[in-house]
Amino acid sequence: MRWTDTQEIAIALDEAYPDCDVQHLRFTDLHRWIVDLPDFEDDPEASNERILEAIQMAWLAERE
Repeated sequence: MRWTDTQEIAIALDEAYPDCDVQHLRFTDLHRWIVDLPDFEDDPEASNERILEAIQMAWLAERE
């Protein structure tokens, strides 16, 4: 997975952290969790707030 795989990351996060309060998640935690996903292969430094917010929104949508 790469930073651009927003939906795939959201699904993987939902499976890995099913009890997480996604709406009140800190971006520092979100970043660490994404980088720690087993299939994540992108540069950890290549993210930014816009990317993290898009992933958070996709994760929220995945929960609905």
